[in-house]
Amino acid sequence: MNRCVKILPLVAIFFTLSANADVQLKDNSEILGKWNLHDEAVSLTSPKKAVTQEWEFKEDGTLISSATDVAGRISALKIALKYSIENGEIKKQSAPGREKYESCKVIEKQGSEMILKCTYFFFLTKK
Repeated sequence: MNRCVKILPLVAIFFTLSANADVQLKDNSEILGKWNLHDEAVSLTSPKKAVTQEWEFKEDGTLISSATDVAGRISALKIALKYSIENGEIKKQSAPGREKYESCKVIEKQGSEMILKCTYFFFLTKK
């Protein structure tokens, strides 16, 4: 009985770590296409902030980010960024025209749902 009590915390830690294991992408074929970015958050447990953005991952290594701003001076904004898959992660350009890149880990990908961890957590649904 005493032995089970000692092993139980180790088993709990194992399952916790395996539940949060990142998804390793083999290549960009796993993310190609249009995705609706509908929420962002500072952490997985913090409140989500609704956003209206579309990300299109193209085969040529271009990520087209489209956003609408109904309250702003421009109704639509489209930005082309470079991206690549390296070591199972998405490396995307931080800003157009700059050669600074950020790493985005795929935290979860099931069917048409994907959660990315970049600077923030991004919640996407494939169109």
